[in-house]
Amino acid sequence: MLAVTTFSLNIMVSAYSAASAGVTPRATKLLMEDSTTQNALATFLGSFLFSLVGIIALGIGAYHQQAQIYLFIVTIAVIVMIILTLLRWIQHLSVLGRVSETTSYVEQALLDAIRKRGKERWLGAHPWSHPEHKPRGSKPILSQEIGYLQHVDMHHLDSIAEANQCTIYLERQPGSFVYVGQPLAWVCGELPDESEVTAAFTIRTERSYDQDPRFGLVVMAEIASRALSPAVNDNGTAIDVLGRSVRALSLWGDLLSEPPTKTRYPRLFVPALSCQDLFDDVFLPIAHDGAAQLQIQIRLQKALLALSSMHPKLFLSPAIKLSEKALELSLSQHYTEDEKHQLSQLSNLVTDQKANG
Repeated sequence: MLAVTTFSLNIMVSAYSAASAGVTPRATKLLMEDSTTQNALATFLGSFLFSLVGIIALGIGAYHQQAQIYLFIVTIAVIVMIILTLLRWIQHLSVLGRVSETTSYVEQALLDAIRKRGKERWLGAHPWSHPEHKPRGSKPILSQEIGYLQHVDMHHLDSIAEANQCTIYLERQPGSFVYVGQPLAWVCGELPDESEVTAAFTIRTERSYDQDPRFGLVVMAEIASRALSPAVNDNGTAIDVLGRSVRALSLWGDLLSEPPTKTRYPRLFVPALSCQDLFDDVFLPIAHDGAAQLQIQIRLQKALLALSSMHPKLFLSPAIKLSEKALELSLSQHYTEDEKHQLSQLSNLVTDQKANG
């Protein structure tokens, strides 16, 4: 079993390397959290230790006859568990590290983040409708670190605001890059210790998927951009990413169309995520990198048309901007007049919805 464990570790490391080189390094973290891989390694290592201890105990005569019977029964159970784990592990190895499987992990993390943020679109706080206008008489809470804002402890912030009878407006959202001296939040009221507020902001060197749906879209775009690179030239993966992105953004639109949930943190205010930013995160890189690929441009225009048709109030404006930008990029490429006309017609289907609406 020690040899099986070592072999499995080699396979796991190879899969991580393949995902990092062939998909994107940002997806490797999701593979490392894969429960099937962790359970298989734990089972193999545990069975090795079990057999080692059992052999030593039998060798020194630590078990009497009745205990040996119990040991035999437990050994049979362990063997059955190993066989089942091996079968599941063999099946899992056939897809571990593949582009499609890794993309599915990213999509699932993206959908989880969208569901979480969509149900509480302002992170459980009140909406801050005009973040460009700072609250009158407010004081900034400045960042003391440089990095990405991974997580905001809303419960901790609300407790501080309640204890000091003040209100807090979040300037930066999870996923934002912050630097020393940049405002993280604005406080209306008096705070005896500002460090209590900054402690609620987790700042690290990398972004995370938890409270940051935009990060999942960025990783999706990275997968598509790498697939469209001359070294890979895999249009199918880019088209697959477009389909998954439409599915994710459609879910976002569905959640925003529902009535907002009850405010859990009445003393906090958070700005909403911009639909334009969401579209730019995933579609703009694909429009640039796939400008010379007719298939990609057609699928991109159809993706924008689908989203703007399903949720026109939310997505029509960003879809029109992206459609016009993608058309501008594609018309500068060496397409035939018929192909340019085809792309123009598809773009017009998106932009004409504004006039029809």
